Amino acid sequence: MTTESTGRTEAREATEAGETTASAAEFEAHRPRLFSLAYRMLGSASEAEDVVQDAYLRWSGAASGSVLAPAAWLTKVVTNLCLNRLTSARARRETYVGPWLPEPVLTHAGAAEPLGPLESIVQRESVSLALLTLMERLTPAERAVFVLREAFGHSHREVAGAVGIEEAHSRQLHRRARERLGHPRRRFDVDERQRTKIVERFFAAALQGDVAGLERLLADEVVAWSDGGGQVSAARRPVTGRAKVLRYLLGMGSRPQTAFLTFEFGEANGEPAALILADGALAGVLVPEVREGLVVGVRTVLSPGKLAFAAGQLA
Repeated sequence: MTTESTGRTEAREATEAGETTASAAEFEAHRPRLFSLAYRMLGSASEAEDVVQDAYLRWSGAASGSVLAPAAWLTKVVTNLCLNRLTSARARRETYVGPWLPEPVLTHAGAAEPLGPLESIVQRESVSLALLTLMERLTPAERAVFVLREAFGHSHREVAGAVGIEEAHSRQLHRRARERLGHPRRRFDVDERQRTKIVERFFAAALQGDVAGLERLLADEVVAWSDGGGQVSAARRPVTGRAKVLRYLLGMGSRPQTAFLTFEFGEANGEPAALILADGALAGVLVPEVREGLVVGVRTVLSPGKLAFAAGQLA
C-alpha cells in the first residue's frame, strides 16, 4: 500500500470515528427524554432502560447522519418499541401475583432526575403512581397517544406520526383515554407544602400506632395496594375502607420484623414517600395519595425486582 493510499485510509477512518462520536453524542442528548417517555408508557424503569438501549442500537445501525429530525425519529422508534412491549405485558399482568404497581423512581433532592422536570402539577401528575396505575386500563395505542399528548405536549399531527395512525384517530384515542381515566381531574389539588405536611403526619401516626391520628387522615373510601410480586409477603388484594386500611397499617407496624427496619422521608414519582430500609438497603417504597386534605390511597412497592432502579439511585 502506498503512502498516499495509507493516508486516505487513515483519513477515512478518522472521519468515520468522528461521525460515530457525533452520532453517539446526539443520541445521549435525547436519552433523558426517551427514558422519560418509555417509563410513562411502560410503568417500568428497568424496561424503559432496555427500550432506550434498543433505540440506541437502531440509531447506530441507521444512517443517523441522514436523519433530518432526530427527535421525531427517536420518538417514533421508542413509541413503537413500547407498543410492542405493552402488548405482551398485558398478558403477563393477567397472571401477576397480587396487585400490580409501577416501579417507583426516586425524585427527591440529591437523586438523579430521569423523569424530566417535575415543577408543575401536570408534570408531577404525569408520573404519579396513581396515574401510571390507572393507565393500565388503557389499550397500548390509547396509552401512547395519551402520554405523547398530555405529558409531552405533542400536537395530534406529531402523535399520529409517532404512533403510525391518522390524525383523526389520534384525537379519538386521546378523547377515549381521558374518559377512561376520569380526566380532567387533578389529583394534586392542594399545594405541595400542605400535601407534604399531610403525608408527614400520616407517616408519624402510622409509625407511632396513633389510631386517632390515622382515622383523622384517612378518607372513608381509602384503598391500600401492596405489590410484593409473589416474592415477598404482601396483601394479595386491595384493602378498601377506612376501618380495614387502619387495621392493615397497624398490623404492618406491629410485625416483629418492623423493629429491624428504618424509614426515611423522600420523594418518589414527584410525590412524598417513605423509603423502607433493611440494613441500609431499600426494601420498600410507600406512597400515599392525597386528595382534598385526606389520604385516599396508599401504594406500597415491596417486590425486589421493582425496587432495583430506585435502589441504584440511592447507591
